[in-house]
Amino acid sequence: MHKNAGSENNSYEFILDCNDITKQYGGTQALNGVQLKLKKGQVHALIGENGAGKSTLMKIIGGLVQPNSGTVFFEGKHYQAKSPVEAINAGIAMIHQELNPQPYLSIAESIFLNREDNYKNIPILNKKATNERAVKVLKKFNISLNPKIHMEHLTLAQIQMIEIVKAVSTNARLILMDEPTSSLDSEETEHLFNTIRDLQSKGVTIVYISHRMDEIFDVCDSYSVFRDGSFIDSGNISDVTKNDLISLMVGRVVKNIFPKVECSIHDVVFRAEKLCGKGFKDISFEVHAGEILGITGLVGSGRSETMESIFGLNPLNSGKMYLYEKEIRIKNVRDAMDKGIAMINEDRKEYGLCLFRSITENISLPSLRKKHKGILINQKKEKEECNEIASKLSIKMANIKTDAFSLSGGNQQKVVVAKWLMDRPELIILDEPTRGVDVGAKAEIHSLMCQFAAEGMAIIMVSSELPEVMGMSDRILIYHEGSLNGEITRSEILSGKENQETILKKEFGGR
Repeated sequence: MHKNAGSENNSYEFILDCNDITKQYGGTQALNGVQLKLKKGQVHALIGENGAGKSTLMKIIGGLVQPNSGTVFFEGKHYQAKSPVEAINAGIAMIHQELNPQPYLSIAESIFLNREDNYKNIPILNKKATNERAVKVLKKFNISLNPKIHMEHLTLAQIQMIEIVKAVSTNARLILMDEPTSSLDSEETEHLFNTIRDLQSKGVTIVYISHRMDEIFDVCDSYSVFRDGSFIDSGNISDVTKNDLISLMVGRVVKNIFPKVECSIHDVVFRAEKLCGKGFKDISFEVHAGEILGITGLVGSGRSETMESIFGLNPLNSGKMYLYEKEIRIKNVRDAMDKGIAMINEDRKEYGLCLFRSITENISLPSLRKKHKGILINQKKEKEECNEIASKLSIKMANIKTDAFSLSGGNQQKVVVAKWLMDRPELIILDEPTRGVDVGAKAEIHSLMCQFAAEGMAIIMVSSELPEVMGMSDRILIYHEGSLNGEITRSEILSGKENQETILKKEFGGR
């Protein structure tokens, strides 16, 4: 890298100019001669399906991986970062889609990693000064967390916010944001957008990757579309529609992202009665065979905590649960699985995948007992079934023996969905089932949900995306500060009696 790569030079047309970038991983062509050109002060949307090459290009710009060929110019000068530290020193920061916090570092230490305060003339960390600096930068984001708290004690949403704070605090001139709102609620997302607009007013350029089309049209000026590792198109957001971008992304017309099919709703499969636990209290509801029960609320409202207790991840303090009107007691995850309850957790890395095991092993794991042939696993049947469901979900992979670690974030999420759908449970809890998943894959997952509902499965779907909740649910339960604050039916949404605004009002405690 040039020593003066970050020096002031206004003679360049593009602050970032990537040309003919290629990258191969073994036999997989991740990038095939792509380009990306950004003007100073733009918020530029980088759009594409999972596996399109977006994150790979960001990792190249951010110094995490090296391209096989191609050139990058930053601020008019040739640029090649060999590490994230070099990228930050050059003026480029990155917020990663796959959060990987250091659990035993404090918030302050995480924000200022490699930029800590030292005592004057002594190479010893000045933790007090670092903590004071962290308080100031956290305050700008209205975050009241103690900077001494270790990262292991934070929620996924809090970790996401710390990563955003960390990137902004570097005073970078180019910030790469890869799915920055994937774990944020509506209030946190709006605060991020205000921060983006403030940075833009100061001349900071931002690359914004998101599968949420509303966000792209809300905060971005321009776009580039990648498909299957190739550059497809670029232009101004004001010149295209959502459907235009979706068609460019997937190479076909996706008619309906929320393909809700009206299914016959039958008997009650699961009933909760006055459940109390860490983060929630007096939760009572029921879900029927053939029904998709949507659950929404701000992050930290108790929605995910309730589902984790139902699935045996956390203990209940009190309350009763019934499956087909028979009381059940669930002490752990094995109990839940044995009773026909499955759950897709929002944190796929922590709870959903064995990253260094094959796709086959991951998909088969919950249903291995059904694949035994005597004392051995029927590997032929296992391979056929795994290939079938991987094909249904359009998982992009070299082959079914590929390690889950090698997949893009969205394709990893599809593997998590596949492994639980394979087991055909009585009740499936989907906590943010399409987090980090592209538009085409969302439609496929939603179609599968309808298919299994039609076959009589009971489905609970927790989601921060109100269009998803409204588009896919037969009923919606709304959480506020650990309690239920309303129930809305599909007919009320279709008639216009209830809408996104009224649901948001209930999320914030209104009636």
